[in-house]
Amino acid sequence: MTGMYHEPVLVQEVLEYLINLRDGVYVDATTGGGGHTMALLQNISGNARVVCFDRDADAIKEAEHRLNKWQSQVTFVQDEFSNIRDRLRELSIEKVTGILFDLGVSSYQINSAERGFSFQHDAILDMRMDTRSGMTGVDVLQTYAERDLADIFYRYGEERKARRIAQKIVEERKKRSITKTGELAEIIRNVVGERHLVKSLARIFQALRIEINAELDHLSEALVQTTDILQTGGRLVVISYHSLEDRIVKNFLKERSATRKPTDDPFARQDEEIEPDFRILTKKPLQPDREEQNRNPRSRSAKLRAAERC
Repeated sequence: MTGMYHEPVLVQEVLEYLINLRDGVYVDATTGGGGHTMALLQNISGNARVVCFDRDADAIKEAEHRLNKWQSQVTFVQDEFSNIRDRLRELSIEKVTGILFDLGVSSYQINSAERGFSFQHDAILDMRMDTRSGMTGVDVLQTYAERDLADIFYRYGEERKARRIAQKIVEERKKRSITKTGELAEIIRNVVGERHLVKSLARIFQALRIEINAELDHLSEALVQTTDILQTGGRLVVISYHSLEDRIVKNFLKERSATRKPTDDPFARQDEEIEPDFRILTKKPLQPDREEQNRNPRSRSAKLRAAERC
């Protein structure tokens, strides 16, 4: 398994914005194969601590192997990052120095045919990042109403032919169960043709993955929790790979970096205001330079945003 995880993206930028205390407590909320964590450990002191979250058991196993040298400093947690606050408290950690989110799906997950993330391998449509429980791709395709499928494909995949693809899936599942990536790919091919096939496949598979793993809901919930977890001066760094994720991060930081009125307190005074939670450090998102994009094609769509807890 070693070496099958992707090269970490924007490593120097992550280190620059994340580290503001070499003896701190850091969280890698999306550990993957441990690439960013390794770079972090190489640049903080031996007294620092890193808590590594991932919901994928394979990712945890790989990171444990790669980071064995620093095992006394690293704690691994297999869970959604939307549970980050509670799981840190279980470890008796109330505040941390920095939190990194590197969103999306890893190259290893895509390249693991049996996981069903990729249309390039014919396999069972699983697509769960945590295979211990939850709805699979097969469940979604077999049980969701046509309208709901179309909504997912359009909202999460921005696929123009979402409605027609959903209609075709419902037609086909009346004849047989749709259980494999190749079967879904063939349905999409019959709707969009060859010219735009690869882009449509990527959009539909992305949309299913986001729905199955509730990725955007988990992100929104986790971002809110960072305000409780980060100490004053603590850093939040988020790398996103598509517009939906980046929009959530951008809007969250925009809202939380401004003075605002209380919205959930009916007894608040009219003139009362809540002070900003964050100071934005990146006015525009950072993106990999041409050299990194050529070396690591996965980095091409990456956008990094960073902020400091007030």
